[in-house]
Amino acid sequence: MDTLEKQQPTRLSGIRYFTPSPGFTLTGRDGMVSIAWDDKPPIPLMEEDYPTAEEFGKPDYDMVGRGIYQTLRLNPACTFAAVYAAILKDAYPHIISELGGQIIMLDAKEVDTPYLDRKISFLRIMSLIDPANAGIHLEIARTYTDKGSRLAALHQAVDSWYAAETSLKKSRDLDPDCPHAIYEHGEALYVLGRYLQAAEIWQSISTGLETTGQRKLESRIAAILVGKLPQVPPVDYLTAIGVAVEEHQAGRNDQAVAILEDVLVDAVFVEQFPMNEIYYLLGTCYQEMGMLKESAEAFTRS
Repeated sequence: MDTLEKQQPTRLSGIRYFTPSPGFTLTGRDGMVSIAWDDKPPIPLMEEDYPTAEEFGKPDYDMVGRGIYQTLRLNPACTFAAVYAAILKDAYPHIISELGGQIIMLDAKEVDTPYLDRKISFLRIMSLIDPANAGIHLEIARTYTDKGSRLAALHQAVDSWYAAETSLKKSRDLDPDCPHAIYEHGEALYVLGRYLQAAEIWQSISTGLETTGQRKLESRIAAILVGKLPQVPPVDYLTAIGVAVEEHQAGRNDQAVAILEDVLVDAVFVEQFPMNEIYYLLGTCYQEMGMLKESAEAFTRS
C-alpha cells in the first residue's frame, strides 16, 4: 500500500474517488465476490453515486463496478488502471462480457472516426485485463492505422501511426512469430519513414508468403534498398493532406489545392498509397474555385 499511497488518482470528469475505512471488503454476486480493499487504491465512483456511498460509509458492489468501468473507458492509461482492470476481471464478469460485445459490434459495421476512438479504448481495457494476449495489441494497432489513414482524421496521423507502431511492437514481443504482426509492423515503420527497419523486418517473413505476396514484398524491399522512396515520410504527406482538408473546410480552396498538388507530384507515394479520396477532395476544391475542367479530371480519377 505504501507505493499506492504515493500515487494520485487521475482526475476525470464525472468521477470522484472514495477512500473506504480500513477493513472494507467488496462483496457481491451472492457471496461469490469478496475482495479485501486494504491494499487497493481509492475507489473511483460516478459523481451521482458518491453521495450515497458517503452517506452509508461505503459503496456497494454495483457502484464500484460502474465507477471502475467508466474510469477505464475515460482513460485506460489512468493511474491504477491495471489494478482496476484486475478487479473487473475478478468481480464483474458481466462487464467484461459487455465490453467484448461492444468490440464485436464495432467490428461488425463500418464506423466513423469517433467510434474508432471508442473501440481503441475498449481494446486497451481488454489489454489490461489480458496483458499477455498478443492479438489484442495487434487489433489496437490495426484500429490506429485505420484511423491514421482516414481523410477525416489525418490531422492526427502522426499520433495514430506512432501509437500503431508501439502496439505492434508489443504484439510482436508477446508473439514474435506472428506473420501478420511482423508485416504490419514493417508497414507502420515504412509510413513513419524508418525504411531500413521496415525492410529488415519484412525480410524475415518474405520467404514464408504465398507467391504473389512474396513477390510484392520483395519488390518493396528492393525499392527501399535502391532508394526508390517517397520524397518525405508518408506520414508527413498524410499530415499535409489533413491540413488541406482543414483549408478546404475553411473555404481556402486555393491553399488546399496547392497542398494536394504538391503531394500528388510524388509518384512513389501516389503508387504506394492510392487514396481516391484525395482526388475527390481536389475535384471539390477545383469545382468551388470555378475550375470545371480540372474538377472533372480530378473526379474522374477518384
